[in-house]
Amino acid sequence: MVNRHEFEKALTAILKPNKFKDYAPNGLQVEGSEKISKVVTGVTASQALINEAVKLQADTILVHHGYFWKGESQVMTGVKYKRISSLIKNDINLFAYHLPLDAHPELGNNAQLVKKFGLENPQPLQAYLPLEESIGVVAEFKLAVGVNEVKSIVEKELGRKVLLEFAGKSEIKAVALCSGGAQGYIEQAVERGADLYLTGEVSEQTIHLAREYGINFIAAGHHATERYGAKAMARYIQDELGIEACFVDIDNPA
Repeated sequence: MVNRHEFEKALTAILKPNKFKDYAPNGLQVEGSEKISKVVTGVTASQALINEAVKLQADTILVHHGYFWKGESQVMTGVKYKRISSLIKNDINLFAYHLPLDAHPELGNNAQLVKKFGLENPQPLQAYLPLEESIGVVAEFKLAVGVNEVKSIVEKELGRKVLLEFAGKSEIKAVALCSGGAQGYIEQAVERGADLYLTGEVSEQTIHLAREYGINFIAAGHHATERYGAKAMARYIQDELGIEACFVDIDNPA
């Protein structure tokens, strides 16, 4: 059991949220119990995740997608009211880390995907940033892999079908990837010399850009590509901070 302030201090030290210009506040978003003894981590602070945390008698939730996004309505009604009132009623803290949990070079979503796909030597997708601040990465297979084999690897590791636009080389060495809704970074992947760009989502224009730039593209699911940072955080909280923690996956096909 630790004090809430000490818990947030430890998370700030490892995730360094102040280095990012983000779309929502990182850190403590809803205050609950002052003492933290059990943490549930997940992708999104949905009602389903909150309900699971209540069942597990957790006093803290840590997610990648929290609340209070830029442009979001400021009124607390409807779904937002139900979620936040559930947290307050059950004295549950809500911590959220968005870009910091994408970018962390060991615990982050992208770093975890690099490991799962058997890639090596990750470098920043944004070449002007250090790896720990880059939202995406470029990494390599030790030996070139056929594009359809890459698709099979991704589907096996993520446990779902993915969309492949075969628009470039048939043999893949360099892979640029960025978890979540990062299809807009495809041109950065081209600039970094990637043979394939992988992210969670696809837009109509993404396919045209892939074809015209001659780069292979995989959309593997927003939720599916962002499970692993939260999962790694549960392990970190339990192993390094000595607090009981578990990852709860609320299935989402998007």
